[in-house]
Amino acid sequence: MIKLEHIARTFKVGDELVHGLDDVCLDIKDGEYISIMGPSGSGKSTLLNVLGLLDKPDQGHYFLDGSNVTELSEQNQANVRREKIGFVFQTFHLVPRLTAAENIALPLTLAGVPHEERDQRVQDVLKSLSLTNRGHHRPDQLSGGQRQRVAIARAVITNPVVMLADEPTGNLDHASGIEVINILEDLNKNGITLLLVTHDIELGERAHRIIHMMDGKVYS
Repeated sequence: MIKLEHIARTFKVGDELVHGLDDVCLDIKDGEYISIMGPSGSGKSTLLNVLGLLDKPDQGHYFLDGSNVTELSEQNQANVRREKIGFVFQTFHLVPRLTAAENIALPLTLAGVPHEERDQRVQDVLKSLSLTNRGHHRPDQLSGGQRQRVAIARAVITNPVVMLADEPTGNLDHASGIEVINILEDLNKNGITLLLVTHDIELGERAHRIIHMMDGKVYS
């Protein structure tokens, strides 16, 4: 599913070079549930950005489903990102002026999916996440947990094979956070490969495997 070979990503901060990722090698099987843990600045989010094709490594190779995606053009990387990868972030990144249903439909709209099919898929995912009666509400009319469920719905509407979640419970109370984690875990049980960045040890230990990071390296 995912294979990283000697991935490096360096940033310049003032006059200093900072190793966001330092010689990272990683194998992730189809359908795995992995938590990525480590202190702030350890490289967790940088790793997720590389895996999500939001950032490009300076060195190394990233294989997704057997294809070397590091060598693809920006347009082809965008196509892979749209078709195979879902994202859930700590901040929900919903468009304020759009309703929940319109936010969820956005990836399908950008992909040119016909209106009738788009509407049916949106209604199906709203129902699956218990959001049917919230479809016409804007984000400022939703609770934090509901907004994160909308963000998850938007992430899964394209039927991705990989879900990348970066501190998805960070802005939620405990009960809402557990609800969101349960939804993500149900998606994993249905076959989606789930990678979860978290500082929360209790949440991290729910995963099948924990990747510990420090100073841009995977150390266990």
